[in-house]
Amino acid sequence: MIRPIVRDRILLSKRSVPATKADLQTVQDLKDTLSAHRQNCVGMAANMIGMHKRIIIVSLGFFDLVMLNPVITEKKDAYETEESCLSLSGARRTTRYHKIRVRYQDEKMQTQVQEFSGQAAQIIQHECDHLEGILI
Repeated sequence: MIRPIVRDRILLSKRSVPATKADLQTVQDLKDTLSAHRQNCVGMAANMIGMHKRIIIVSLGFFDLVMLNPVITEKKDAYETEESCLSLSGARRTTRYHKIRVRYQDEKMQTQVQEFSGQAAQIIQHECDHLEGILI
């Protein structure tokens, strides 16, 4: 189901709680909502659709990667950039890392560890900030 985008800064500032198998409907809602906003959005966190669960989705161009309970375990090569967000107006400066390692659970609740770089790494960092209630 396509969900409305949350723009309330107070709600977006709330930390998300761990996701479980019972939250798989939220995964589908994120897929549907990202698909509906694909022209101007490359990633979403569950709190952007009103669910305070640790779930993100990232568009990698040829497919969308869903991560439940993602944790960035390693960061390398910091840089300064500017980002915008579907939930917030305008663009903001932030520090990101060119290379990251992430531990997460896939949609089958299997633990995965992957390294990302470039735009994928930046999007994941942005969405993980959402899970912590950090507004960039």
